[in-house]
Amino acid sequence: MKNLKQELEERALLFQNSSEDLFELYNNWGESFYVGYDPTADSLHLGNFIGFMAGVHFMRRQNKYFALIWGATGMIWDPGWKDAERSFLSKEDLQHNEDSLKIQIWGIFENLSEITGENFDYEVVNNKDFFEWISYLDFLREVGKYVTINKMMSKDTVKKRIEDPKQSISYTEFSYMLLQGYDFYRLFSDRNVKLQMWWQDQWGNLVTGSELIRKKVDGQSYVATWPLITDSSGKKFGKSEWNAIWLDKNKTSPYEIYQYFMNCEDVDVDKYLKILTLIETEEINEIVKNHLENPGNREGQKKLAYSVVEIIHWKIEADLAIKISEFMFGKWNKLETLKTLSLEELKTFQNAMWGFDYISENLFETIVKADLAKSNWDARNSVKAGAIYINEEKISAFDFEVKNSFIDNKFIFIRKGKKNLKLILK
Repeated sequence: MKNLKQELEERALLFQNSSEDLFELYNNWGESFYVGYDPTADSLHLGNFIGFMAGVHFMRRQNKYFALIWGATGMIWDPGWKDAERSFLSKEDLQHNEDSLKIQIWGIFENLSEITGENFDYEVVNNKDFFEWISYLDFLREVGKYVTINKMMSKDTVKKRIEDPKQSISYTEFSYMLLQGYDFYRLFSDRNVKLQMWWQDQWGNLVTGSELIRKKVDGQSYVATWPLITDSSGKKFGKSEWNAIWLDKNKTSPYEIYQYFMNCEDVDVDKYLKILTLIETEEINEIVKNHLENPGNREGQKKLAYSVVEIIHWKIEADLAIKISEFMFGKWNKLETLKTLSLEELKTFQNAMWGFDYISENLFETIVKADLAKSNWDARNSVKAGAIYINEEKISAFDFEVKNSFIDNKFIFIRKGKKNLKLILK
């Protein structure tokens, strides 16, 4: 196995670190580190996935991963690079989000263990436990006295909000770095966690924890960051035309993740393969070389898309994503293919095609509800023009009975032209 630092650098997963000593320490096994996760939603997104993959390279060297859910700090949020203070979530919503993230984190690590055959050591913790019994006065004594206002105001995330006359920062958000610093101190003291990792723009918050550990207990700790990831056009990684790419299959289907990577630019394939998969870098170089010899086949994108979906959602979903993609864009007999699918697979295809469940819609209502026409009048004109097909039969009669057309009493397949496809289930 490669040296840890070499591995991270080859994969562009290292931006900054507090000391070169950390690589020797974590290359020799038996240490612990952590990455934090905001419970802003009940699912992680593709950007968070980088935190998993960066950590896996430490875990493969027998180090323990602590996934820290910021249940306490989630009540106030990090000022970060936001232009204004965010609204608070209710305690009930926060608890729901925290529980959902815990299940999601567990699932991804289980997939990684199955894929690699390796036993990964990890634990999910919640920083709510660090703050539940500490009073405000005790917190000032334990943390506040060790961090100067000068230091706090020098952090870029705070300075940006203070210097801009159009913005402001509340005392609540200003205190965020103290809370995150205390997280590191508690993990260091209670669990012997010596390293915190996060995005490059969180450097100020990360080193606050190291400073606190040094001042309170004269301890040695480390921080490291991975770079902010953008695509070749400069757009933030993990965003699409429909916004964030979620890791919850009910928010973003495995097929949609698959298509996100199938549609990435050729110049991004090498970077994404190295950051988001465990394929050895030498093999990735060969994959990219072969891909660029015939980019039209999109072999690099196929390997990337499959690998990412496999890690997040497992092989069955990755295989199904391929099947849906070939169905949507290939030359298969689409109706015959649909007849071979189970009800569960049909539902997955339905989601991929943004279909719906039939209630009692007539022909024109069905066409409109399938987003193949803007109105009943528009749907009528589409039928008149011979553009609507149901179960691959051209529809010409305005009184066509949709309810009598379900194949095996399960589905109808409707399309407008060649590319606008919808699957409707009964």
